[in-house]
Amino acid sequence: MVAEFRQGGPVPASESASTTLLRLPAELLALAELFEHLPDAAFFVKDSVGRYLAVNQSLVERVGFRHKRDILGRHVREIFPAEFANRYAAQDAAVVRTGRPVRDRLELHWYPRRRRGWCLTTKLPLRDAAGSVVGVIGISRDLRAPGDSSIIPARLADTLEFLEASYGEPLSPSGLATRAGLTPVRFARLIKRIFSLTPSQLITQTRLSGASRLLEDTDKPVAEVALACGFYDHSAFTRAFRSATGLTPTEFRRQRHG
Repeated sequence: MVAEFRQGGPVPASESASTTLLRLPAELLALAELFEHLPDAAFFVKDSVGRYLAVNQSLVERVGFRHKRDILGRHVREIFPAEFANRYAAQDAAVVRTGRPVRDRLELHWYPRRRRGWCLTTKLPLRDAAGSVVGVIGISRDLRAPGDSSIIPARLADTLEFLEASYGEPLSPSGLATRAGLTPVRFARLIKRIFSLTPSQLITQTRLSGASRLLEDTDKPVAEVALACGFYDHSAFTRAFRSATGLTPTEFRRQRHG
């Protein structure tokens, strides 16, 4: 591991205090500086056990601190209450363990002065020169103005988590709308606003994302991958996959496997 990160704070005893913190390259520090100019976004870099290596001032103020030094080196569980921290820590651990990103996940976050609000969170694996995952880099983008709690119903986030976990099952926009407690029109409007997609497009995109992971990480036949991801017509799966990636499923697998 690389040398100790010098701006650290206390590290929880339960989080491998002997593990050294990463020294960030200049490019990441420059990126962190760029996000200083986006107050509607929280930017962060964490090491492999979830300690903050870099943050922007927006994140600092959201969690009730004044200076970055109050956060750097500390674990997410020292910063957020358990209801937030446990979910964030689980996401971080999954990204580090699998190397798979989290993209545009709808979730509750904090606005300045600890007002709760909805955001879209993206987390990417941070890799060293050898390609090993050594941390997480991410951003949470605000979806609405603070204090406006009526725009995004809480059940919508639960419905999107259901979609992520169950995309291989028979799904429909109307079924998802019912699960979210919304009319189909209201559901479609919110999905369009958040993701710039129709509900049908979101279902297809989620299934194709799952299919790409199976094609890359397993040796399952293409037909089996299609079925596991909710495509009951092999040719329809191939057409949808090629439309999204420019490659057939077989070509995608061959390219990824070298």
